[in-house]
Amino acid sequence: MAGRFLNLFRPLSRFMPEVAPPKRRVGFNEKIFWTLMALVLYLVMSQVPLYGVGLAGGMELAALRVIFASNRGSLMELGIGPIVTAGLILQLLVGSGMVECDMSDPEDRALFTSASKVFSFIFIGFQASAYIIGGVYGALTFNTALIVFLQLLAAGMVVMLLDEMIQKGWGIGSGISLFIMAGVAQSILWDSFGLTPPMADKKSYGFFVALAETFARREPIMNIVVRVDDKGQALPYPTLLGFFATIAVFLIVIYMEGVRVELPLAYAGYRGFRSRYPIKLLYVSNLPVIFASALFANIYLFSQVFQRFVGRGFWIDLLGKFDPETGQPVSGLVYYVTAPRGITQVIADPVRAVGYVSIMVVFCMIFSYTWLEVGGLSPSTVAKQLVDSGMQIPGYRRSSKPIETILKRYIPVVAVLGGIIVGLIASVADFFGVFGTGMGILLSIGILYQYYELLMRERVAEMFPAFRKVFGG
Repeated sequence: MAGRFLNLFRPLSRFMPEVAPPKRRVGFNEKIFWTLMALVLYLVMSQVPLYGVGLAGGMELAALRVIFASNRGSLMELGIGPIVTAGLILQLLVGSGMVECDMSDPEDRALFTSASKVFSFIFIGFQASAYIIGGVYGALTFNTALIVFLQLLAAGMVVMLLDEMIQKGWGIGSGISLFIMAGVAQSILWDSFGLTPPMADKKSYGFFVALAETFARREPIMNIVVRVDDKGQALPYPTLLGFFATIAVFLIVIYMEGVRVELPLAYAGYRGFRSRYPIKLLYVSNLPVIFASALFANIYLFSQVFQRFVGRGFWIDLLGKFDPETGQPVSGLVYYVTAPRGITQVIADPVRAVGYVSIMVVFCMIFSYTWLEVGGLSPSTVAKQLVDSGMQIPGYRRSSKPIETILKRYIPVVAVLGGIIVGLIASVADFFGVFGTGMGILLSIGILYQYYELLMRERVAEMFPAFRKVFGG
């Protein structure tokens, strides 16, 4: 049974809007349709400017915006940030044992979902307020601020309902993954083909456009390897180095997705039937990077709010100190949880680069290990699921204990090692200026791989209805 904390959300859940699960079996083509409709609505919202603000703005949280499917000054200003933050806090509370919740119990799972929705709604309101109060949009009148707040609140609720619609069976996968993938794809396309007026280096922003301009003007190829302004200062624009780094990161992540340890299994009902349980190197997938990004984004947000209201001081500067002209962090914790973009920034401050990699790797390790219990991926949970499905390890009696013992040799080690790998890829890739950020590429490939598996599973279940029970459909 759920603990007291989760029971507090039972009455509140009645007032939260929700999407009803389908009362009939939703066909494959219909799921594709609703998934595409959710994606189209997200893309439209990301281009609709907030009334009273507009799409123009600074580069605050530019790298993390890619991860949170956020677009500056649009209805998708908050993106999936509040939803991810709410889920992160609840999962940490459950994983640490501070909140009682048995994820195998349907009632507890339903209460956990209700609590996540309430927390998400609270964080939508909180982050919208923080953006307005923190001066992200400059000085706003009370009426304009109220209108902007209501727009952000409504847009956040729409995102939350779209994600719920897809996860409840109307679509395929999850809305959060879908929106992240769309945001990363937009960023990569913009870095590659962005058509803008000539920038500070007298070339367009997009890499391929700037490359064509370089050849047309018969300029040295070094002008596109590292782009600098007239004063010799490095510019944060897509470069040839970033292009090759992007290809390299794609290949590395695709290879890592295929690395796995396979545990031999036998079906107890049919002696001749053999199978294997794959334990992937990236066992908890890309979730540690999402959670770490959410944590870093909130540190950034809190530091700006505190600096605006409390003022400068030792503890505030320790959290984060910003350049008054550019708004970029120059010292404090925020400085070390923000990736240096480009090899020139790494060379200029190697201590920051090492600090960022260390913090990212440590938090990815922590979130990877924590997610084993919270996400139902622990050795005991997996062993029970295998036994309940009629599987056993050849040569061992049909019991969860021997399976759990063998799984304990692999799963915790693989989870921690996978956390280290994704943390290194996500952080180091940004040093070379990869298109769409290192985190973005890591997440998008993982999401594409998951969608490929889901689409194949849905297609097989559609063609052979007998397989629906095997897939849990």
